[in-house]
Amino acid sequence: MFTKRVSVSIEASKVIEELKKENGKLVFNQSGGCCDGTAPMCYSVKDFHVPSRNVKLGEICDVEFFIDKDQFEYFKHSHILIDVKKESSAFGNSFSLEIDLGYQFITVSRIFSDEEYANLENK
Repeated sequence: MFTKRVSVSIEASKVIEELKKENGKLVFNQSGGCCDGTAPMCYSVKDFHVPSRNVKLGEICDVEFFIDKDQFEYFKHSHILIDVKKESSAFGNSFSLEIDLGYQFITVSRIFSDEEYANLENK
């Protein structure tokens, strides 16, 4: 069995499924900072073009997850778990779709074990 680079918490998967019902096909992108910040962002595929320099980490809930090339260099030895936290305001400072539901996706990372790294799905 291969090690996946990205996975999703149960709570986040529930939010993603709700977003899929409301918005259709989705895509995740985690940029390298600057204007977009470094939080994972969820968009309708109709509303977002994934930059060609970004790296596909995998899929969560049948939704492709991309990360900025420079961010990938930082996280390439890490497993990324996508989770959610309750946002104090439904109008948080993000263009990500979950904000309207009162949530914000967050990244929780940890370094791969040697065995996990040796069995990576996409090296």
